[in-house]
Amino acid sequence: MTTTTREVGATRRMTVGQALVEFLANQWTVDGDVRERTIPGIFGIFGHGNVAGVGQAIKQLHVEQPGLLPYHQARNEQAMVHEAVGFARMHRRRATFAATASVGPGAANMLTAAALATTNRLPALLLPSDTFATRTTDPVLQQIELPHDTSLQVTDAFRPLSRYFDRVERPEQLFSIALAAMRVLTDPAETGAVTIALPEDVQAEEFDVPVAFLQPREWHIRRPLPEHGPLARAVAAIRAAERPVVVAGGGVLYSDAADELAAFVEATGIPVGTSQAGGGSLVWDHPQYLGGIGATGTAAANAIAAQADVVIGIGTRYSDFTTASRTAFQNPDVTFVNVNVAAFDAYKHGSQLPLIADAREALVALTASLTAAGSSPAEPAYLVGAAYAAEIASQKAAWDAAVDAAFAPSGLALPGQPEIIGAVQSVTDPRDVVIQAAGSLPGDLHKLWRVRDELGYHVEYAFSCMGYEIAGGIGVRRGAPDRDAIVMVGDGSYLMLHTELVTAVAEGIKIVVVLIQNNGYASIGHLSETVGSERYGTKYRYLDETGSFEGDDVLPVDLAANARSYGVDVIEVQPGPNAIEDLKAAVRQAKANDHTTLVHVHSDPLVYAPDGDGWWDVPVAQTSTLPSTQQARAEYEQQVAAQRPLLG
Repeated sequence: MTTTTREVGATRRMTVGQALVEFLANQWTVDGDVRERTIPGIFGIFGHGNVAGVGQAIKQLHVEQPGLLPYHQARNEQAMVHEAVGFARMHRRRATFAATASVGPGAANMLTAAALATTNRLPALLLPSDTFATRTTDPVLQQIELPHDTSLQVTDAFRPLSRYFDRVERPEQLFSIALAAMRVLTDPAETGAVTIALPEDVQAEEFDVPVAFLQPREWHIRRPLPEHGPLARAVAAIRAAERPVVVAGGGVLYSDAADELAAFVEATGIPVGTSQAGGGSLVWDHPQYLGGIGATGTAAANAIAAQADVVIGIGTRYSDFTTASRTAFQNPDVTFVNVNVAAFDAYKHGSQLPLIADAREALVALTASLTAAGSSPAEPAYLVGAAYAAEIASQKAAWDAAVDAAFAPSGLALPGQPEIIGAVQSVTDPRDVVIQAAGSLPGDLHKLWRVRDELGYHVEYAFSCMGYEIAGGIGVRRGAPDRDAIVMVGDGSYLMLHTELVTAVAEGIKIVVVLIQNNGYASIGHLSETVGSERYGTKYRYLDETGSFEGDDVLPVDLAANARSYGVDVIEVQPGPNAIEDLKAAVRQAKANDHTTLVHVHSDPLVYAPDGDGWWDVPVAQTSTLPSTQQARAEYEQQVAAQRPLLG
């Protein structure tokens, strides 16, 4: 039977793979005046399972309608989805990429990335291949065989990691499954990883496809308005507040509400702290912006949060880092007004004041209700008191001075990470995007990076996936080709997933990678000290005769040479008193280049950023023969005593 398409009345004879690929190419997202392709491209690594199905369909569409659904290679299946996530954030969740993988290990390689997409509430479409639906050839190569349930396959592992999962076991099922997948991808309250498992025989099976299924279709993003009752109760709580604070999350950016947030806080004087996902909600020098909040937050934001009587969460999922493991908000009478498009997040921490609405629409309504234009004569415009306003300004000024001091070059041969961040910051442009995900850099960037553009801060910290940075940076650049993507990555995370540098070279995608080498896991090394484990297992050293990696001789790993072997332009910053100035010059050169450039710099992992007075709950062994662990346990118990139920 031929696999070429042919018209049959109001239908076309196509394979499942061909129908799915053409369907995806014709989906459009509409968000107000913005209309763009929901799936502007597809990543794929082919093997048995998808090479003859979806792979053939992509090739055929490329021949028949070039450019309708561009295909992109990748070097790792996990990285394909990371790229899709980076792209989706830059497009405020209006668009993402699809990613197809082969049976077995190809599909399984995407599991980590599926969890990342779902945890971050960012859309990604996964098309993992599956074993034969007919089971005529059984078992096939790379099939998992479980005697207690032979229906279970690798793709079933995506079920708990996906916001939507289904398997196309018969061609006719494709219609309802594909439409349901698009609904979830474009729903701001439901989005995340969307997985359609595709048995390899079904992908290549032909059937009659209604032409209507293949026509352009629009998906309008919901922007729900706040209901009158919950809005009135939220306004009343804010009016009664003496020390309110806003916690701005990623929802502010995804709903394009940065201007509305600025208008709200300028009208009321309420200060703002941001989660990692909310970085950029206000620019760093805005009078009401106190920086990151929580475990990796600033001393300014955390000092204000500690005494806040009303916490206005806007588009935040309130992770343990944002609440400093429920120690950030110490006022015994604290009340939470939770604005979120998802009811699941709006009811966090027992809030009795959930406001289930789009962030932008809610901010507009709150501003109108709290200003004179929206108030009766008996209710003048709300404005924080003079003493509180002065305290906010004082805390901000003190933290800004602390950051200036942290950025000041020390002249040491091995600069600390704060100096490196300051050097990179000083030579970047306001619209550049810094990309990070794991290690000690997210905490330092949350405290120190001075965001000058609402989309200029991209730290994947919901899943904090080591290896996300380079792939995510490529996705950022794809999503915003007029911005420089500044990938900052430590050697530990670089070693997890660096092969996408080949993708950048192959496609001529320019990113700037600042690789900080400290010969180990700096973040976990520091954490290991705080829990009494003395940096055990966190150094890159030779294995000695005692079975330990705790020696002084570092491994002779040449990461600069590794990057250079991929065809990447590499600039090495040598240790010495001029390292910071040399680093600045290197980043300037990398930005001036029209291709991917990696800047390699050595650092001292024991130089820390200023303390932001945040805490993170990592339980310490209750009993130990190690004095360091005993001391850490005593300190842990003191911190745990400050935890609150936060039933607000």
